[in-house]
Amino acid sequence: MYEDVNNAHERALVFMHKMPRIWIDYCKLLVDQIKLTRTRRTFDRALRALPITQHYRVWPLYLKFVKKYPMHETAVRVHRRMLKLQPEDSEDYVEYLISIGRLDEACVKLAQLVNDEHFISKRGKSNHALWHELCTLISRNPDKVHSLNVEAIIRGGLKRFTDQLGQLWCALADYYTRSGLFERARDIYEEAIETVTTVRDFTQIFDAYAQFEETVISSKMEQMTNNPSEDPEEDDLDIELRLARFEHLMDRRPLLLNSVLLRQNPHNVLEWLKRVELFKDQPREIINTYTEAIQTIDVKKSVGKMNNLWVSFAKFYETNDQIEDSRTIFNKATLVLYKAVDDLASVWCEWAEMEIRHENYDAAMVLMKRATALPSKRAGFFDNTEPVQNRVYRSIKLWSMYADLEESFGTLKTCKAVYNKILDLRIATPQIIINYGMFLEENNYFEDAFKAYERGVALFKWPNVYDIWNTYLSKFINRYGGKKLERTRDLFEQALDGCPAKYAKHLYLLYAKLEEDYGLSRHAMAVYERATSAVLPEQKHELFNIYLRRAAEIYGVTHTRPIYEKAIEVLPDEHARDFSLRFADLERKLGEIDRARAIYAHCSQMCDPRTSANFWDAWKSFEVKHGNEDTVREMLRIKRSVQATYNTQVNYMSAQMLATAGNLTGTTSDLTPDGNLENDGMKLLEQKAASQAAARANADDMKPNKGILFVRSDKPPMESEINQAQNPDEIDIDDDSEPEEEMAVIQRKVVPDEVFGGMKKDED
Repeated sequence: MYEDVNNAHERALVFMHKMPRIWIDYCKLLVDQIKLTRTRRTFDRALRALPITQHYRVWPLYLKFVKKYPMHETAVRVHRRMLKLQPEDSEDYVEYLISIGRLDEACVKLAQLVNDEHFISKRGKSNHALWHELCTLISRNPDKVHSLNVEAIIRGGLKRFTDQLGQLWCALADYYTRSGLFERARDIYEEAIETVTTVRDFTQIFDAYAQFEETVISSKMEQMTNNPSEDPEEDDLDIELRLARFEHLMDRRPLLLNSVLLRQNPHNVLEWLKRVELFKDQPREIINTYTEAIQTIDVKKSVGKMNNLWVSFAKFYETNDQIEDSRTIFNKATLVLYKAVDDLASVWCEWAEMEIRHENYDAAMVLMKRATALPSKRAGFFDNTEPVQNRVYRSIKLWSMYADLEESFGTLKTCKAVYNKILDLRIATPQIIINYGMFLEENNYFEDAFKAYERGVALFKWPNVYDIWNTYLSKFINRYGGKKLERTRDLFEQALDGCPAKYAKHLYLLYAKLEEDYGLSRHAMAVYERATSAVLPEQKHELFNIYLRRAAEIYGVTHTRPIYEKAIEVLPDEHARDFSLRFADLERKLGEIDRARAIYAHCSQMCDPRTSANFWDAWKSFEVKHGNEDTVREMLRIKRSVQATYNTQVNYMSAQMLATAGNLTGTTSDLTPDGNLENDGMKLLEQKAASQAAARANADDMKPNKGILFVRSDKPPMESEINQAQNPDEIDIDDDSEPEEEMAVIQRKVVPDEVFGGMKKDED
């Protein structure tokens, strides 16, 4: 029956040979019958009969059929035919070749794909990915790939794909390793290490190189163990040679890494200095490294300070007792066009320090004089258009060292000349001025020292001039004391003129100390008073404390009252409270009870009872000891008033609103701020309501009497605790309780009808 079906297809194809559906069904039927040759020929007939535009429907079935059976040559030929019309399926062809072990042809085809710029991978692979796949394939199968020049291919990739140099170099070395050419592989690793420019590639290659050496050593030792040779000494020598080579590789790693970093940036001064340290036991290599670095580095592109390299080079000769060579290096270093003036100044200073270390003090001063000499063409210190050699004469580093040398080894005249030259060039710093003044003072030229301070004061402004003024004034007072008091006062006034508040405190205290020791007490007090206004706000309370203490010592405590008053007025609340308590305590000790009470009352306005309990406790203790019932009541009234001022709770605001409404309608509210009923809680409002009721009663005298007797209370007054105290003037009272008023006289009053409305009948 299969044959009948086959014959039916054959007869149908006589007239329908252009219809792909018939061919596809016929080929599928033959595939199921496992008639290999007949099926292959039928596929070929279908491809010849159908137009090219219909071939894409046949090729998948054909390829599936040829891959189904071990007909590798047939399958390869079918793939080749298909790729002539569908080259985009080349990747499938390569995969099939790899699967059947025909790697040489697979690598050739893959190389063609990599070189084809118009090839677009159906699987989204980039040209770089295909290249990497090719390199991996040929490097791992050197015995199966013969049609390609592997080294040429990989080296071509090294030029094209510079971001994957590590992988490509390792692939090339791996190719020779698998080929058994170990020496050639070692040469490839060495070449790779000497050419890569990134640390990542270097690390990858070096690790592969080290692993390669370990593998070679372990395989050799395993071979010696399994198959001992006739000459064991030669084997041992071979092993020692391989171990020595491996150790040498590991020892070279820091130097190789440094070479990579220098290839990455040959103008890196720090890396050159590190390279010198790596050659610490090889003087000839050190000299070669310094020479190469100096010739290689471009100063304008340098990373780091070029002067450090020159100085290090000169110190190397110095440590080897070659002083003349060191001087030669320093002399060349002074001619280099550095980026900054400070670099050249550092070279001069290092040269002078070298001469000092070898006790050539005169030579060091000659060097400093030469370095600070005025050039033929002067330029500004920050004029970058001029070379540093024309600007170094204004370097304060050079002049400072020159001045130190003159102080140590020169004469007074030459040292003064150096300092005066610094001042003439207007490059001095406050420290230079102070050093100059102290040098003159040590040589007993006191007036010259004060002139130097005056020149320094004229050069600088605040805040830089603070140190000069501080030193100047201190030295002047120590020198003359009160002999030139008016001149000292003028100096202080000059220093304080325009002095910022940040630096005023010390100068004012020094000024006041001068007046106390050599001047007038009232002048000292005036200085203290000025200081309290001139210093920073956070320093004022400290100045007031000093002011009060000195005033009490000089004039007595009674003269501190205006000081206390001013302190309370100008200081913030937290410090004003403290001064108020001290002021009140002072008045209490002096017996001025009323003045102390007034101070407490004034301070109470800035003391919230919830946060300043210590103040109210102090006032309460004061009233208990020195007050009476009226003063206690007044204190509590003030406390309630202050509490109402600071209180922001809803119940207090509600009580105030109710009280206001009661005033408007002729009624009063007995609600206290705490929300409790209290007979005497709001005495003033009750009095006002009573007066309004009396006015209405007078207006309604003509009406019948419909009054109700209003009484305050039938409760007897509480017994006072005054009798229980040992001191009859001392009262122990609680904040929450008040002394009750005396029993009020019962009076009969008339209440208008409008108060009750329709609640009562007339006869009631």
